[in-house]
Amino acid sequence: MIKLFSAAFLSFTFTFFHFDLQINSKPVEKISFPSSDGVVITADLYFVNDSLPYMVLCHQAGYSRGEYAETASKFCHLGYNCLAIDARSGGEVNGVKNETALDAAKKKKPTTYLDAEKDIIAAIDYAYSKSGKKVFLIGSSYSASLALKIATTNKKVSTVMAFSPGEYFGTKLKLKEAISNLTVPIFVTSAKDEAQDVSTLIGDVKSKVKSQFVPSSKGKHGSSCLWKDNPGYHEYWFAIMMFMKQVK
Repeated sequence: MIKLFSAAFLSFTFTFFHFDLQINSKPVEKISFPSSDGVVITADLYFVNDSLPYMVLCHQAGYSRGEYAETASKFCHLGYNCLAIDARSGGEVNGVKNETALDAAKKKKPTTYLDAEKDIIAAIDYAYSKSGKKVFLIGSSYSASLALKIATTNKKVSTVMAFSPGEYFGTKLKLKEAISNLTVPIFVTSAKDEAQDVSTLIGDVKSKVKSQFVPSSKGKHGSSCLWKDNPGYHEYWFAIMMFMKQVK
């Protein structure tokens, strides 16, 4: 059964407890590592310590690792090293250019959404090699869909957080069918007007921990719902923390 958080309850809880996510930022190191076809993946590493597992943070269409410039440090505060990657299907956001996309274009490699899957898998392998611990995978829009697909078969993924996943691949991939055997814990959310489609998408997923948050306001598409310029960002963060209590 999909667990639906009550937006009204979350709003009340925020008012009552004066929840605050003003967290000091972590130092960022720009790193690179290869994808399976030789494209160089650029990533921002938010490192806390060697004992922690990794979150791999993946951006939405037209964006870059800059999607997480504001939020990666908050994820670190939840007990993870964070690796925000440039996947080859993307562009620029928050003043950060997608260097993986530039390298893929230079090498004349394809840059469709599905081609970006190999970059996410390479990032999972890189993060796993650093800690020896399973990876918490976060995706936004098309990469949220890829995150769910990858986690269905990739044993190095422990958990998925998917912001606005959907059927973005036309006839090349029917995501609902591809993820029906997914069993790892998942948290999904979206803008309010996307919620019914997201609920349908994950309806057959077999995960015992399967949580969907629907915002009380209109919300935002992708992980930008966590940015401070989204008036409802606090309730998204609180829903995330409720989920983290389940999977920690």
